[in-house]
Amino acid sequence: MAKYFDVHPDNPQRRTVSTVAESIRSGALIAYPTDSCYALGCSLNNREGLARIRSIRKLDDRHHFTLVCRDFAQLGQLVQIDNDVFRAVKAATPGSYTFILPATKEVPRQLLHPKKRTVGVRIPDHVVTQALLEELGEPLVSSTLLLPDEDEPLTQGWEIKERLDHEVDAVLDSGDCGTEPTTVIDFSGGDVEIVRRGAGDPSRFE
Repeated sequence: MAKYFDVHPDNPQRRTVSTVAESIRSGALIAYPTDSCYALGCSLNNREGLARIRSIRKLDDRHHFTLVCRDFAQLGQLVQIDNDVFRAVKAATPGSYTFILPATKEVPRQLLHPKKRTVGVRIPDHVVTQALLEELGEPLVSSTLLLPDEDEPLTQGWEIKERLDHEVDAVLDSGDCGTEPTTVIDFSGGDVEIVRRGAGDPSRFE
């Protein structure tokens, strides 16, 4: 049965955030809010957590997981990024964008696209997510909480607790955070490709 944590959207309780971060370090899979919609998250080397995300969402091995980062310094350790891309990404973060880029050796192999050796990265503009990332001290492996055969992600913490009670270990609820996933921009092929149009304005990359 999943633990349920209700946190203030603007002033998240530090003790609660610390408890959730510790559970992630101990191998927990959580559902948590972001600036686009709710997501599933686990620690970087949690193989079981990755398998559980794949199972819940019915994902194949070509799915791009996202590494959710606290800041640009953390992001820069995970992906290879040239000056032009650096400026474009920097200007759009924090925000509702996911960027696909070649991964560095810091990223575990199981998180990489099997052929491209790429990974998704993002810096969210959300108080609760940022508080959790700061307490955790490392990126969070993440995937949008969009269930198979459904058109929109789950948006209410209580509903997530109800529907995934035996599939996740904790639900972090700070209220409604929208239904639109991030806009996904692929920089890995040389040219800029808008893979998914979502909550972030894609026009800056067109």
